[in-house]
Amino acid sequence: MTALARTAAGSDRRDLSGPGLRAFFNIAAQWRLSNEQQMTLLGSPSRSTFYKWRTEGARNLPKDTLERISYILGIYKALQLLLPDPEAADGWVARPNAAAPFGGRSALDRMLSGQVADLLAVRQYLDAARGGWS
Repeated sequence: MTALARTAAGSDRRDLSGPGLRAFFNIAAQWRLSNEQQMTLLGSPSRSTFYKWRTEGARNLPKDTLERISYILGIYKALQLLLPDPEAADGWVARPNAAAPFGGRSALDRMLSGQVADLLAVRQYLDAARGGWS
């Protein structure tokens, strides 16, 4: 579990939910993700919940959703550090990748399996490429 999710109890979750969602939706726009892809990455909330989060934000996201957002933020940060050209960094997630964790599929394909473990795998791959943890 990530540090963001571990500390996200009670009032901490309330403090992190709004900024975390805003950051997620900004990254989703840069990665050109569909609403369905965004919903999957967020843990498959109901459509009404997802659209409410998009328009009104959230006061207290579930721990699982915060953990997912934390991994997405880490993936985004690692890509920005590894590939300083924003277009290359944002496009990396959708490009096929021959590296072992991806097997010719894109990182986004792996992340869209719906499992938190796949977000972690992509994050660990990028952190290893950077030479350590953030």
